[in-house]
Amino acid sequence: MKLTVLGCSGPYPAANGATSGYLIEEKDTVILTDCGSGVLSRLMGRMDPALLTGVCLSHLHYDHACDMLPMQYYLQNKNVKLPVYVPGEDQSPMRALLDAPMYDVRPYEGDIRLGCIRVEHAPARHPVPCRALKFSCQGHVLVYTGDASEGESLTEFCRGADVLLADGAFMEKQWHEKAPHMSALRAAGLAKAAGVRMLIVTHLPPSNVPALLLDEARSVFANSYIARPGDCFDI
Repeated sequence: MKLTVLGCSGPYPAANGATSGYLIEEKDTVILTDCGSGVLSRLMGRMDPALLTGVCLSHLHYDHACDMLPMQYYLQNKNVKLPVYVPGEDQSPMRALLDAPMYDVRPYEGDIRLGCIRVEHAPARHPVPCRALKFSCQGHVLVYTGDASEGESLTEFCRGADVLLADGAFMEKQWHEKAPHMSALRAAGLAKAAGVRMLIVTHLPPSNVPALLLDEARSVFANSYIARPGDCFDI
């Protein structure tokens, strides 16, 4: 599989950037995971969105889902209907906006197959319903935490993954028990506890310095990286 970072800012895009959006590819299977502000433009710079196998939204905060709205216009012109997975218990206004002829909106239930990729899911602690997502193909595993305020409950779900793409928005001094995101240091703690091969820290506030987040992550887990738009990783 291949992971491409389309956007990695949060909760708003950095200058000339984009919020959460990631492509996961294996042969003819292409999954878009999250579709925040600026992601559609970057997606169209790489491929025709009508060729997506499906979309997996970790949750429906705007910085993870808002570009699903203009994508409707494009798909309407292409006469394409995409499967879109969302937390089924979410009844927010954003969920209602996805009820469009171009989307076949489905809840996360059981294991999911999109093309040749298996998708598993687990609850992540966040102020709104959110899912951590596991993508597996031919023995290779990528786990994306979505937005998560803690990692302890996700340790077994992440166990042994080749790549962990983890919310690490905060410096440790910014984190507190009611914070909606992990710190980079806590994301690294999850990576170490779960025995993953590589950590990619994402959901980066433009107000924080990526190099400092990376230093904190590497103090706990040496094979840590900071997500950057356009980065590609083989899994």
